[in-house]
Amino acid sequence: MAVKHEIKSQLAKLLATEDLIVEHKQVQTACFNVHTRVLTLPMWEKASNIVYDLLVGHEVGHALFTPDENWLEKVAVPPQFVNVVEDARIEKLMKRKYMGLAKTFFKGYQELNDEDFFSISDESVSTFNLADRANLYFKVGNFVDITFDSEEKVLIQKIADVETFDDVLKVAEELYLFCKKEKEKEEKVDDTEIPPNMGGESDQPASELQEQQDTSGEGSGDSQEQTPMPEADQSATAPLTDEPEVQTADALESNLQDLVNEDTWENVYVEIPKVNLKYIIAKNDDIHKEIDEWFNYQKTSVHESLFDKTDEEFIKFKRNAQKEVNYLVKEFECRKAADSYARATTARTGILDTSKLHTYKYNEDLFKKVSVIPDGKNHGLIFVLDWSGSMSRVMLDTIKQLYNLIWFCKKVSIPFEVYAFTNEWKKPEIDYETGEVSKPADWISSYEKKENLLAVHEQFSMMNLLTSKTNGKQLEHQMINIWRCAKAFGNFYGSCYSVPTRIGLSGTPLNEAFVTLHQILPQFQKENKLQKVQCIVLTDGEASHLSRHVEVKRHWENEPYMGTRQLTGGSTFLRDRKTGNTYQVPYGWHGFTDMMLENLRDNFPMVNFVGIRVLEGRDANAFLRLYHDQHSDEFRKIQNEWKKLRSCTIKTSGYHAYFAISAASLSQDSDFEVDEGATKAKIKSAFIKSLKTKKLNKKVLGEFISLVA
Repeated sequence: MAVKHEIKSQLAKLLATEDLIVEHKQVQTACFNVHTRVLTLPMWEKASNIVYDLLVGHEVGHALFTPDENWLEKVAVPPQFVNVVEDARIEKLMKRKYMGLAKTFFKGYQELNDEDFFSISDESVSTFNLADRANLYFKVGNFVDITFDSEEKVLIQKIADVETFDDVLKVAEELYLFCKKEKEKEEKVDDTEIPPNMGGESDQPASELQEQQDTSGEGSGDSQEQTPMPEADQSATAPLTDEPEVQTADALESNLQDLVNEDTWENVYVEIPKVNLKYIIAKNDDIHKEIDEWFNYQKTSVHESLFDKTDEEFIKFKRNAQKEVNYLVKEFECRKAADSYARATTARTGILDTSKLHTYKYNEDLFKKVSVIPDGKNHGLIFVLDWSGSMSRVMLDTIKQLYNLIWFCKKVSIPFEVYAFTNEWKKPEIDYETGEVSKPADWISSYEKKENLLAVHEQFSMMNLLTSKTNGKQLEHQMINIWRCAKAFGNFYGSCYSVPTRIGLSGTPLNEAFVTLHQILPQFQKENKLQKVQCIVLTDGEASHLSRHVEVKRHWENEPYMGTRQLTGGSTFLRDRKTGNTYQVPYGWHGFTDMMLENLRDNFPMVNFVGIRVLEGRDANAFLRLYHDQHSDEFRKIQNEWKKLRSCTIKTSGYHAYFAISAASLSQDSDFEVDEGATKAKIKSAFIKSLKTKKLNKKVLGEFISLVA
């Protein structure tokens, strides 16, 4: 039913023509805060769609037309009487603004009347005071016979004619005073001593009594129906100061409360915090200073040839990768040029074409023309690298993909930044003797913690591993550093050097990284004056839900403590005030990540979000089942694609495209190399393997370029 809530939230926003904040909560009645623009709706689980739409339309009417002011300073009128008149006004204005709502209001109130939500089925409407009858008239007057005398008709017409809230207050005051006067008359009559002959024979003929009732005022109801008299003991105890009430309004409110499902979970609305990148991003220089110092130390304690061997592998990979890089460059330039010419326009210059002057009698087009070919867009790439422990087996293969793309960026002069998300850079030091934990100086919250903000831990960092701001020599050195780290992570069995503690692999704060992209992306775009940005996420898995901040009052503390609480899937909603969108938090981990990506895509339409997932063979089917029903034709199709190419593209995730690539395939060299004297079988095997690797690389890289260009 939560989905239904959000559908109705969107309806409210559409009707209001503004990004209202709509909340469905465990409240008894709907309310709208005209100051904060928050519309709070009960969870009317038992309401039909038409009644739900009626209630939403009504509350939006308040949002649009009821002003944010303290009207009690202007008139001393009970709120119920103001509501009767204001309800009539806002519903009239809503039906005027949206003609289709007239049908919704008609059918909605018909259903409420049929279900006796106004509690009038056992009552004579003619006995109700004017405020009650007016309330019924403007809501269910199509289904209930309601009559008024000549004086009352004047007031009813005034209610129907109100256009402004000031008009509402004036008419509401008149309505209240009228009802108060009528109630005082009734109380005076009821307070009079009952004559001894009441209930027995009367000196006045019955015909005269009936005539008096018939002529007492227009609309007194059926002439054959006697108005019941109140019991003597009740009238005797009723004080003259009793205020008139609007019973039908009370009845409607009470019965609407029965539509609320009190057994459902309380909906929670969370928001993404605006982080200060100063406390999140680990600077590029600081990172490589840490790595350099550690590796220099390592070279004195382990055999230096280990580093030399690793560096040689990097140089060999760089040399072999140039074919893929050149292919990327060629595809990019071709696609960019084709797109430019496709968008070419022809315009008149305002200069006469003398070669056409002789055709002036039958040709009006005598001006020179010029073809305008738009310049290509300025591109930039941001890479987000998974620096978690589970990446250890595939880190080197992932780095290879990353480096191909970086070299491509360098060749076509595209600015780039590479970030790795981690919880290790700001790792606290533990004194194992005392058990004390000393936090680093930069362990500072990057935002002000508030209730229901998504929680980003102080330990979280985005390491700026590589950047286009460095020169070619620096970049090469830094790429070797990262290559060495990746090599060390994957060395499970042989002796090897180690990496600095702060550069070690951590958990998987992927969703925290997505939070920071809300600040990283616009900053990157502004600094480089970019029109199009590609955000490439290289990961091997999903991350758990983020927590939310909650204020907790602990009995041993005077001030409340801002703690955290896990999100509950299904009853929690991510709310974005910038876009006005609301997203239901799903139960599954990958679903939460997709939701965060959807939110990013809504905020940054100029950005393509591309996922690259490096898979080991045993993980492939489980990964594919996350996004496709395993019994569907689509699943079988994409499974066959994976078996054939050892790669596939997922189009149903939060990414614009999610490339799944086999780690084993990536580790194969695309060069056709065989040992001297190799047999025909070995030559054939090497050739086939080379072709498969080239085919895989070209497919993935080709699809990537189609997105970029």
